[in-house]
Amino acid sequence: MTLVRTLTIVSTLLVHAPIGAIAVAQDRVDAKSALRFDHYRDHKELVAESKALAAAHPSLLTYLDLGNSSQGRPVFALVLNNPKTGPDTAKPAMYIDGNIHGNEIQASETVLYTAWYLVEQYGKVEAVTQLVDRSAFYFVPCANPDGRQNWFDLQNSPHSSRTGHQPTDDDRDGVADEDGPDDLDGDGSVGMMWRRDPNGTHKRSELNPDDMERVEPLPRADGTIRRGDWSMAGMEGIDNDGDGQINEDGPGGYDMNRNWPAGWNPDHVQSGAGDWPFSYPETAAIARFIMTKQNIAAGQAYHNAGGMILRGPGVPQRDALYAGDRATYEAIGKVGEQMLPGYTLMVIHSDLYPVHGGFVNWLAESLGIVSYTNELWTDKRISQNGANPSNEMLNLWRKSVLLGQTNTPLREVNHPFHGTVLVGGSNKWSSRIPPAFMLEEECHRNMAFTLFHAAEMPRVSFGPTLVRALGKDLWEVTLELRNDALIPSRTSRAAQAGIGIADRIKLVPKMGVTILASGSVDRRYDRVFTPERETPMVVQLESGVPGRSSAFVRFLAHGLEGGEIGVEFTAEKAIDASTSVKLKAVDPAETVAK
Repeated sequence: MTLVRTLTIVSTLLVHAPIGAIAVAQDRVDAKSALRFDHYRDHKELVAESKALAAAHPSLLTYLDLGNSSQGRPVFALVLNNPKTGPDTAKPAMYIDGNIHGNEIQASETVLYTAWYLVEQYGKVEAVTQLVDRSAFYFVPCANPDGRQNWFDLQNSPHSSRTGHQPTDDDRDGVADEDGPDDLDGDGSVGMMWRRDPNGTHKRSELNPDDMERVEPLPRADGTIRRGDWSMAGMEGIDNDGDGQINEDGPGGYDMNRNWPAGWNPDHVQSGAGDWPFSYPETAAIARFIMTKQNIAAGQAYHNAGGMILRGPGVPQRDALYAGDRATYEAIGKVGEQMLPGYTLMVIHSDLYPVHGGFVNWLAESLGIVSYTNELWTDKRISQNGANPSNEMLNLWRKSVLLGQTNTPLREVNHPFHGTVLVGGSNKWSSRIPPAFMLEEECHRNMAFTLFHAAEMPRVSFGPTLVRALGKDLWEVTLELRNDALIPSRTSRAAQAGIGIADRIKLVPKMGVTILASGSVDRRYDRVFTPERETPMVVQLESGVPGRSSAFVRFLAHGLEGGEIGVEFTAEKAIDASTSVKLKAVDPAETVAK
């Protein structure tokens, strides 16, 4: 590499990378909590600092134990609500969780950051104040406490410790968790093993003996084939159970993101699914909590990595369940692409891989909640112009920006089966997660997308009311319900499947007024009207109030001019509203709801 080329790449990385290190100084002015997001916390620290954050903001934030993990660690929630504007269940709410896979550690940090930012900026940032006053938030920072703690405490790779830690017999030999990885070189991570091989695929680099260079088997001038000295021998470990395999039955071995009811399939169809939905204590505890909160209108799960904004379905057979809400998902997700450099809006089954029994699919398909999974971090964040970085740039990034801290030098170790092996290479911090100095930016950008999503939860109010005199003491009244947000007050999926209770309008006649008939109409001036005669004082809005649009209710009333009718709107996922209507015909342009 030329010196000019080297300096160009280094300068690009050093200019691009510190964006993530910039702490938003004003966010910490007069802060009540000392939380920082320039490092990672294990589960014990996460619990302690979540409790401390709630204690620092007791008027807004409540710590709540939901249950315990397989190994007895707390699964907990933080409930954010301003009681001065009503109880949390009377407002549309957003549910946010992370770290259902134990190695996805920045997910918990992002959830905690979101809670911290909202409580610290309440009363300081107008947009935050308004959002908190009209909404509730339910945070579950870590859905997999055992996997998270294991990842910090024991030898792991960037990809291991995804599972929970209920013993599981992965190799079906009658014994559970008896052959996991082994830290042969003592660096705290599970690296790669290389064994000597006269027909090897690699050789040690002459420029850096800690790098392995691939050797293509090309013919030499003398007719012999060029070969390497070393071949991969798998991940670091030994055959602990003597069955001829290495690392085939480590701790746990299941996937809690396959253990939810929507589209669930048994283990032979969907690996890691568990014996039945909610068969693990962590998923059962979270489900019990969510099922008590019928006001949840938006959902967000955080995973890693790859820079994705994922929506369901997890399998193509369930695609029709999203048809009526697809425009809402696309509208919110496309804004996310603009807010999160390098991220792409994707459909789980068609753009990633099939998932049966996934968590956000359960929220969307079984509960009618508009939900996404964000796969946090992408290597595009370290490249020029948001492109996938070249190997040259990745190597320079690791060596010159991360200063080699994500790599363990290769060293010889005596292996009981392979003899002398080389062990080392990338450690568990080397990929899938942002370096600590870029963590806060990753948290903040994803939080901002999530707050945009939350701000688009239903915001329903009354529009102008049209009153027409039909004859002596007979009146036709048309009410408008407006929703200024993208998310409908009842999703198409909820209406289609009869999930929850439909929105409703209750009419309360006063001063001798009688309600004769009522029902819905498509538009304000529609003359087609099919009234509900059996319960004229209650109108069910099965489809709710659509996003960025209106719903109309019409009723016929008998009473003297000047008579009054109270109107009460109730919904599971929107704030209740009320108004009153007087029986007096006026120009529609002059008639507005009180």
